[in-house]
Amino acid sequence: MAEMVLQAGTLPEPLLRLISTERVKVRAERGGVLLIPVEDVAEAAKTASSCPFLGVYKDGKLTVKDHIARSREDKELDF
Repeated sequence: MAEMVLQAGTLPEPLLRLISTERVKVRAERGGVLLIPVEDVAEAAKTASSCPFLGVYKDGKLTVKDHIARSREDKELDF
């Protein structure tokens, strides 16, 4: 499987209309070619706060260290 990242502007016009990002990953696989849009790091950071895995901490401000500290406090209160 071969893979490379190209600027979307280098694609032919009909394909360029289908891609909404500036870069695209091109992957040759099983006799075909896949075009996968690649988001910019800055754009991905904007959407990171909407990650469903963050649950009630969806603002992304809770660090692992803070989570562990809160868990320890909860355990101390249980005893």
